[in-house]
Amino acid sequence: MSKEAKFRISRRTVVASAALVPIAAIKSAAAPESVFSPAQRRTLEAFVDRLVPSDENGPGATECGAVNYIDASLADFLAAEKPAFLDGLKAIDDYARSKHDAAFAELAPDKQDLVVTAIESNSRPFFDRVRRLTLEGMMSDPHYGGNTQFRGWDLIRYPGPRLAASVDDQKIKDPLKPLRSSAYGGSHGH
Repeated sequence: MSKEAKFRISRRTVVASAALVPIAAIKSAAAPESVFSPAQRRTLEAFVDRLVPSDENGPGATECGAVNYIDASLADFLAAEKPAFLDGLKAIDDYARSKHDAAFAELAPDKQDLVVTAIESNSRPFFDRVRRLTLEGMMSDPHYGGNTQFRGWDLIRYPGPRLAASVDDQKIKDPLKPLRSSAYGGSHGH
């Protein structure tokens, strides 16, 4: 067999070798696994929606992708905070069960507000962290997993990143036309 024939790759060889692609490589191309169990995610969604509820002025925190942002952050650069964050979610549910005989996400909004107020008063560092991450998730560049379909930017009428603005744009007489683009390129409106 010649040296050239020995190193020739056929279509059949490529297709046959596809079975050798590690499952981890395929999994990493898919959406990352959530750091939250379904119950933890429901608790967090209910909590952030009491912090920034949907109303006549616009979408709430969950609709803006805040929970997706928090999830992605705790899976990545905030991984060291994950245990404390999950403990905080457990504390919310434990408190709700002890005071209202139900999980936080199952409570009526007025009872959820009582729990949120108690968490704010008794667990201020956790409350402040959830609040900050919620706002970051609503208003950050969609590249980071939040601000779904640019809803957070629409809420505050932020048109998106621009390299330049015309003289008329700077007068801010009329709303700027939304750019609908992430600063990292493309439309990451999830």
